[in-house]
Amino acid sequence: MMSPTLTESTRAGAAEAPAAHPAKRWWILAIVGIAQLMVVLDATIVNIALPSAQADLGFSDGNRQWIVTAYSLAFASLLLLGGRIADLFGRKPAFLVGVAGFAGASVLGGASTSFGMLVMARALQGVFGALLAPAALSLLNTTFTEARDRAKAFSVYGAIAGAGGAVGLLLGGVLTDALDWRWTLYVNVVFAIVAFVGGWVLLGNHRDAANSKLDLPGTLLVSSGLFAVVYGFSNAETHDWSSPATWGFLVAGGLLLAVFGWWQTRAKHPLLPPRVLLDRNRAASFVAVLITGAGMFGVFLFLTYYLQLNLGFSPTKTGVAFLPMVAAMMVMAQLSTTVLVPRIGPKAVIPAGFAIAAVGMAWLTGIGVASDFSTAVLPQVILIGAGLGIVMPPAMALATSGVAAEDAGVASATVNTMQQVGGSIGTALLNTLAASAATSYLAGRDATDKLVQAQSTIESYTTAFWWSAGFFVAGTFIAFLLYRRGTQEPDPDAAPVVHM
Repeated sequence: MMSPTLTESTRAGAAEAPAAHPAKRWWILAIVGIAQLMVVLDATIVNIALPSAQADLGFSDGNRQWIVTAYSLAFASLLLLGGRIADLFGRKPAFLVGVAGFAGASVLGGASTSFGMLVMARALQGVFGALLAPAALSLLNTTFTEARDRAKAFSVYGAIAGAGGAVGLLLGGVLTDALDWRWTLYVNVVFAIVAFVGGWVLLGNHRDAANSKLDLPGTLLVSSGLFAVVYGFSNAETHDWSSPATWGFLVAGGLLLAVFGWWQTRAKHPLLPPRVLLDRNRAASFVAVLITGAGMFGVFLFLTYYLQLNLGFSPTKTGVAFLPMVAAMMVMAQLSTTVLVPRIGPKAVIPAGFAIAAVGMAWLTGIGVASDFSTAVLPQVILIGAGLGIVMPPAMALATSGVAAEDAGVASATVNTMQQVGGSIGTALLNTLAASAATSYLAGRDATDKLVQAQSTIESYTTAFWWSAGFFVAGTFIAFLLYRRGTQEPDPDAAPVVHM
């Protein structure tokens, strides 16, 4: 429930801007979906192209991770700032600047002539993505306020957010095989032109938090804290956990985020108002998105390795192999947001989705050196996709539901932050655990034997899958404990907010 003050401001905002025509709303969903797909798939589309980029630009294996890390560091650390900028200065300019900047950074990356230039371009992509992603989600939140339409819109958006990584693998493989690694970056210009023209024509501007000011101390605290956390987990992939470069940054990040939380209770214009986090279903949804982000990397990262290195799939064929998972995710996204959650409530539905995904991940541990894709992988990834489709879209919808208009941007940014930080945590933990499992298997065996080497990689993959299944099991219990019973009734005191 929103406080009387927030409700009054919400009504005032609603009175200032007329509701959009129903057909126009669905066009807005289309351009928001395209923009979100551009941001999400960029987390994986470049991964498949890395070997080609490395050969072309001549950088070392040790530096290779920075092509991925530069993007995630900038994106994660600036998301809350980007969300608040959208609230303060308007979602339309934030969306358009984010789209144009992301496209420009992509062109710079595609034209890179050195490792440093490519890293700089990836960091700039993260900066503009941090402005674009929360603006896109908050536009969706303030455009679709009727329960039925909102459920449909978030089922589409959530499916894109969940399946974007797999689409990135497919598109990256096709572009790398057919053209050149640079086109994995240039392709963003196509998405950006459509999103920019559509946003320019369809969107109006409204500054819901125009009377507030930017919380500079809070911005510095949370940006540096998130940077330190993501950087610490990224270092875990190349350093030992006992290295100061790993635990030192993690401790520093935790302390900075704790100070940020304390400051938000005292700041006159907090960057992340505590009221955004205090709703029980919203808090549960943030945790659900975090866990999903961590566990999904067990599918995308290690299954990609398995399909290419062990089963001999090409990059394009690897991307195609993920399509059944994407299809299952999209079908269940529609079912969960439009039918299951409205009728049963999130307390039963979202834990069930986590449980289904956990079963799929556990089943996937049965892979072997020469397994058949149709029996050892396909049914499992369909089950995982179905489970994640049940979890992700309704969690995103509930995370932004009932938020006052002036907080829509920062609430949306918090959703994206949870997904990004979860992905960073999952990548670091699963990579470390997988490497340890491979090393343990090789101990006492002939490490030069090719069959032994192949089996050690299987041990590393299955260890990662077991831990991902564990993440989803934890999500099952946490979601069941945190979500409220029953369906979520709309706030009777809150007027619909549509700012077009």
